[in-house]
Amino acid sequence: MTVRAFILAAGRGERMRPLTDETPKPLLEAGGRALIEHHLRGLAAAGVREAVVNLGWLGARIAERLGDGSRYGLRIAYSDEGWPALETGGALRRALPLLGERPFLLVNGDVYTDYAWPALVARAGDWPDARRAHLVLVPNPAHHPRGDFTLADGQIAEPPGVARLTFSGISMIDPRLLDDAPAAGAFPLAPLLRAAARQGRVSAELHEGLWSDVGTPERLAALQATLAPLADRARRP
Repeated sequence: MTVRAFILAAGRGERMRPLTDETPKPLLEAGGRALIEHHLRGLAAAGVREAVVNLGWLGARIAERLGDGSRYGLRIAYSDEGWPALETGGALRRALPLLGERPFLLVNGDVYTDYAWPALVARAGDWPDARRAHLVLVPNPAHHPRGDFTLADGQIAEPPGVARLTFSGISMIDPRLLDDAPAAGAFPLAPLLRAAARQGRVSAELHEGLWSDVGTPERLAALQATLAPLADRARRP
């Protein structure tokens, strides 16, 4: 079964300024590669052959860097939103014609993780008809101590309990999640996820490995420090 991926790459990255004044956030580098390139290589290794990347802030630079995707082992199509971009929900609505009717991977282009992509790809082959999304959650980082969602017995609990986890920016989305969404314009995805969760239609898992939301220059520096020894070992004969 062909599984497509949608990588969110349109944001401005205000908290990353001045780094993002000239460089789109997904092209910032850590571990010797741009953040989005880590995703593309990992997804291709997991069997993903088609990816859609949305464009907004400095989008032409992303398209120029990534090209048609062949150097990463997959094909890339672009959903150009112009500026300002359409938020996550609006981005998905705009890109649906490129993503098809089957569940697809949704990935924030500005996170780094060692999450095992094949595990998520495999879920597309055993996707319950009632399910509308599957989220990958992580322990709450210091900058987001309250978390986003409550995980209970493999499902997102809504209304939430006391103990919350943070949404990693990695998920699998059924296009039918957008059935009741606005037809166009900018809107967030979170309300749609919460509405589906109230109906018991959003499953989830906890990833306790390496994950970083590269939202500030300080977090980027911390990630680079973490990955430097790994990159050094990889270069050794």
